[in-house]
Amino acid sequence: MKIERNFPSVTVSPKAEAAVTGGHPWVYGEEILSHSGEAPNGGLVDVLSRKGRYLGTGFLSERSKIRVRLISRNANDTFDEAFWERRLRYAWDYRKAVMRPEDLSCCRIIFGEADTFPGLTVDRFGPLLVVQVLSLGMELRKDLIFRLLLKLLREDGERIDGLFERNDVPIRELEGLKQSKGWYPLKGEAPPASPVTEIVENGIRYAVDVENGQKTGFFLDQKDNRAAVARLARGRRVLDCFTHTGSFALNAAKGGAAHVTAVDVSDSAIAMARENARRNGLEERMDFRTADVFDLLPGLEPRLYDFIILDPPAFTKSRKTIRNAMAGYKEINYRAMRLLPRGGYLATCSCSHFATEELFCQMLAQAARDAGVQLRQIEARQQCRDHPILWGVEETNYLKFYLFQVV
Repeated sequence: MKIERNFPSVTVSPKAEAAVTGGHPWVYGEEILSHSGEAPNGGLVDVLSRKGRYLGTGFLSERSKIRVRLISRNANDTFDEAFWERRLRYAWDYRKAVMRPEDLSCCRIIFGEADTFPGLTVDRFGPLLVVQVLSLGMELRKDLIFRLLLKLLREDGERIDGLFERNDVPIRELEGLKQSKGWYPLKGEAPPASPVTEIVENGIRYAVDVENGQKTGFFLDQKDNRAAVARLARGRRVLDCFTHTGSFALNAAKGGAAHVTAVDVSDSAIAMARENARRNGLEERMDFRTADVFDLLPGLEPRLYDFIILDPPAFTKSRKTIRNAMAGYKEINYRAMRLLPRGGYLATCSCSHFATEELFCQMLAQAARDAGVQLRQIEARQQCRDHPILWGVEETNYLKFYLFQVV
């Protein structure tokens, strides 16, 4: 028997109904046809079809284009402490099921909508949790959720020394939230002395600065793709473009590459990559260059490298700029294909969900045609399993990763 509904409600358009019943958790402002009852900003509202059918319950956000973010499609749910504890346990149990035990100390524990925590990211780096809250509904409930998450992990025997908030992103302002970063106060506990910690991924040690590093401090989603690169790198001369803190380059070197050159436009990133190489005893087989990859590739000698890795940042975060982004992806892939010898290897990827798999593959085919080469596909991969793809929510399916032999 369904419980009595006491929440205010919104009635939505057929377009929104189709999206929600298809699995998408967002309702846009222009898709709302009418309101019933008063809901506070950040509060819960029921979403109804034009015929009054219950579609779900979610957070109301009056300032955002995404007006409602669903957290449940079950009319019998009650949104108390037990509800959130159960959801957190689902997310943690999923990671324990799909990740290797040694990877649980360095993984994404909450991946927003894919874990039905809209606007919330939680990454674990050893004894530190790093959180990012991007929706008003989650901001209003974060005290409860953080407390329950710490309780769950510690009861499971996991050591957690501190929780750092990385809310220094402009998108928060679309929700009427201020940007900030810093240690979240844990009752009765002093924060850790430093925001820098050490992690181990694929047997490689990294220093991670959760306060000043990009995103939450380290990109966890390429873990398995880095291992795939390591398996292919043995005996090869490798060029790692957009190396950031050196993760692909270090995996290639540890995998037995003859030599690895790591390139990034950021001096600070290169300094960190060099330090990570020293930390792992790999610096003798590596060199580091501060350069713009778009300027570097056209000036390199052909066949200097027989394995090139392209891991650029997202060239677009909007459909409006997708055309320019695809031109950028084509330029670097074309240049890499021209540089490689016949039989050389290419790892290439995109982390923008706007650059869809179809667009990305079309771009690669055009680049290969213009470079006068053919691509022999070795593997097509996606993000690591701790960043699950929720079917019906295209935003969770964002990372494209391909390994090719150039023939």
